[in-house]
Amino acid sequence: MFAWWGRVVVRLRWAVLAAALVLVTIGATWGAGVFGQLTGGGFDDPASQSSRAAERITAELGPQGADLVVLWSSDATTVDQPAFRDPVAATVDRLRARAEVTSVVTWYDTQAPGLVSTDRRATYAAVQLRASDEDGKTEAYEALRPAFDAPGLRTEVGGTVPFLHDANTRTTEDITRAEILSMPVLLVLLVLIFGGLVAAVTPLLVGGLAILGAFVAVRLVNLFTDVSIFAINIITLIGLGMAVDYALFVVSRFREELAAGHDTAAAISRTMATAGRTVLVSGLTIALALGSLLIFPQAFLRSMGLGGMAAVLVAMLAALTVLPALLAVLGRRIDAVRVPMPWRRGTRGGRPAAAESGGAWARIARSVMRRPVRYLVGVVVLLGLLAVPSLRMEFGGFDERVLPADAAPRVVSERIAEEFPGGTVAPIDVLVSGADPTRAQAFADRIATVPGVTDVRVVANRDASTLLTVGYPGEPTGDVAQDIVREVRALPAPDGAEVLVGGRPAADRDLLDSLGDRLPWMALLMAAATFVLLFLAFGSVVLPVKAVLMNVISIGASFGVVVWIFQDGNLADLLGFTATGFIEPSNPILMLALLFGLATDYEVFLLSRVREEWDRTGDNTAAVTVGLQATGRIITAAALLLIVVVAGFATGSMSYIKLIGVGMIVAIVVDATLVRALLVPATMRLLGRWNWWAPGPLGRVYRRYGIRETAEPEPVAPETRHPVFTR
Repeated sequence: MFAWWGRVVVRLRWAVLAAALVLVTIGATWGAGVFGQLTGGGFDDPASQSSRAAERITAELGPQGADLVVLWSSDATTVDQPAFRDPVAATVDRLRARAEVTSVVTWYDTQAPGLVSTDRRATYAAVQLRASDEDGKTEAYEALRPAFDAPGLRTEVGGTVPFLHDANTRTTEDITRAEILSMPVLLVLLVLIFGGLVAAVTPLLVGGLAILGAFVAVRLVNLFTDVSIFAINIITLIGLGMAVDYALFVVSRFREELAAGHDTAAAISRTMATAGRTVLVSGLTIALALGSLLIFPQAFLRSMGLGGMAAVLVAMLAALTVLPALLAVLGRRIDAVRVPMPWRRGTRGGRPAAAESGGAWARIARSVMRRPVRYLVGVVVLLGLLAVPSLRMEFGGFDERVLPADAAPRVVSERIAEEFPGGTVAPIDVLVSGADPTRAQAFADRIATVPGVTDVRVVANRDASTLLTVGYPGEPTGDVAQDIVREVRALPAPDGAEVLVGGRPAADRDLLDSLGDRLPWMALLMAAATFVLLFLAFGSVVLPVKAVLMNVISIGASFGVVVWIFQDGNLADLLGFTATGFIEPSNPILMLALLFGLATDYEVFLLSRVREEWDRTGDNTAAVTVGLQATGRIITAAALLLIVVVAGFATGSMSYIKLIGVGMIVAIVVDATLVRALLVPATMRLLGRWNWWAPGPLGRVYRRYGIRETAEPEPVAPETRHPVFTR
């Protein structure tokens, strides 16, 4: 099939390239318009109690709560003096006159003690916006920005809407900067890897096509369902990374086939039969791993799953269509504009010369083969030590501390918590529905006895519905706030009434519960998809199980490093973030999907070449040695290039972007070195022929439906065969 496909692409190369040009045009115009179509937010589970509370509060009492918190302060005057009071009053009057604003509550209106700092040099206004959705609130906030300033006072704006707006903006800026910085570095590295400019440019062309094609795909999906702006973040990361990986693998094999003496058409056919098959298996595996994010109800995780799947699948299809078509046009000119590299070695006989003469990777493989137990134990112990901190991973919500220390939403949150009595910008909301005001007040009095509660206020009442706000010390994501949410939910509701607990602390609690409920199913889906695809690719039930275990080991090591750095606060000054003592739970889930797919990607690269040699010789030890020599340099180069793509994340301004960047770099380094170069060969040496075992019925399934094609395979001698091993 794959060799046939290579011949088809050669014949239709100009039509394929023309179609690619059309896709690029559509992607750069209509597809790029996706930025204005996607929604923000999407962090909540629509079925959670906090989400239902928010909906019922709006339906029964109208819009409530503060979307913005405008903090005014002065070093010279107090809130009681005209120099402070008059500018604030004028600013509040202007805000109340704006169509975007529903209400503005200040200390001057209510005399509430919580709205004035203990030194009386600062006060804040709680601003409620008219828009009902997150995008509308963000637009209103941007339009209102100039209206917040009070002459002569220091003005800082915080609250939920500015926090999310600032987080999204900074995330986009971080990713854009990472892309700008990574592209020239990628080009230089590709030139060094390929030794020529033309060959080096092809992976970047495929990467650009993958990103633009994914934009088109996501905009099409957005026609039928809402997609979060977070989909763009993963498209640029995984699209470029996988496109470079696949193009590197395909171009390297094409040049190898040319060096073996094949003409261009034959070289492409053989490349598709080998590297093309590998790219297909890898792309499907990573897409299915990212597809496991679709089981979560949070729109931002589903959107990242959709965006990642689109980017990987477009990168895969581009590597199987556009890239071979381009290679068919270039032919031996793929080596044009050579850059002499004295350390590079040639190829002969259709395989790397180093594999025959004892290259560095072959020497590593033979060393592992001689001492497999020693290597196995050593690597497992090292990775186990790295993974130990992950056993004490603590989860918490997403708060302003992910922003840089000087970001206004973070400054406002911290100042109110520190300087205002019982101050918090995110109280717990309690809706008491179906009770008269007297019974609602009695319930409020019971809430006031819950440990940690600083105050309980009735902020709205209509008919039989009452809204209470509950204050607490510390951060919305802190243990005190979370404990209060649990305690209030455990209180018996007034007779005949219903109580719903919402607000940011409750939403964080519900997010943790929702993600925890579905995480086992996500892991099961990823493991099952990996098992099925690797079985169809290699005809073994042993290799897929081993691949899943290898993935768990390498990802565990990455999570351990992440906990040591971002939860414990080590290297916080060097990396420039504030440790919170916990990890926001969606980050490990996203990392799990990404890293599971990437680890399987490298596994497929290695095992494809090993299987090719096994089919040719039937010698397990030789197959592993040649496979590692043939792919070791490519996997290392692919890992280095992906690290360059991800490195920009580690230097971003947002702590959760740094976390993903650092975690992925650790996992990529561990997987491409310790796992693929040492652990996998050691286990394959110990398992011997059992690497390729499958029970009889599954062996028949593989022979009939397996993704099994190599370039001109040579049959194995009859005496090397065994009936329990699939062939």
